[in-house]
Amino acid sequence: MINKIARSVADAMADIKDGSTVLIGGFGTAGIPNELIDGLIEQGAKDLTVVNNNAGNAEVGLAALLKAGRVRKIICSFPRQADSQVFDGLYRAGKLELELVPQGNLAERIRAAGAGIGGFFCPTGYGTQLSGDRETRVIGGVHYVLEYPIHGDVALIKAERGDRWGNLVYRKAARNFGPVMAMAAKKTIATVHEIAELGTLDPETIVTPGIFVHQVVQIERVATQAGGFKKAA
Repeated sequence: MINKIARSVADAMADIKDGSTVLIGGFGTAGIPNELIDGLIEQGAKDLTVVNNNAGNAEVGLAALLKAGRVRKIICSFPRQADSQVFDGLYRAGKLELELVPQGNLAERIRAAGAGIGGFFCPTGYGTQLSGDRETRVIGGVHYVLEYPIHGDVALIKAERGDRWGNLVYRKAARNFGPVMAMAAKKTIATVHEIAELGTLDPETIVTPGIFVHQVVQIERVATQAGGFKKAA
């Protein structure tokens, strides 16, 4: 019987290797799999390349992973926010490599990896330092830059509900990069708040099919800084 439910975060993270490329879902603080990131810190893998829309907030979650010195390079769109002091300090000290990617390009590069696309042309970044020395073309009178897919060794994502086959349903904006990252990684680990009985998830609502998910970990609901889930009165 297929059962992808992991006994613990530690069990799910056990085989992540040094030097891995880790795709981490989330947009700001929405949909960040903090429990899995904490598990990665405890697991000890180092020299990581991390892909996320941002570069961490305050000193928790992704910022904590950076502070622990486990990340060699980060690929992201928005590395600096008001509370991104951990990234800022490491980058200015030359201890962290940054690849800055426009947000749409980032999403499409990850999606391309999952779709088996070897490369694509995008107009964003043409004529700027972001295009580097990559190939450019004029197509239909528009200037384009060649972009390459971003593959992951592992994806860490957060969903709302899942079943033992790994089918996932997300909660609103917390979905963000989760679906494309699940498709782009060799191994996908997802946290869920609820484990659904097999067959009870409406197939029309399943966003990430279980074929793209390798392990599911159930976690407790925790109120977020912006409000999130609140306990009943």
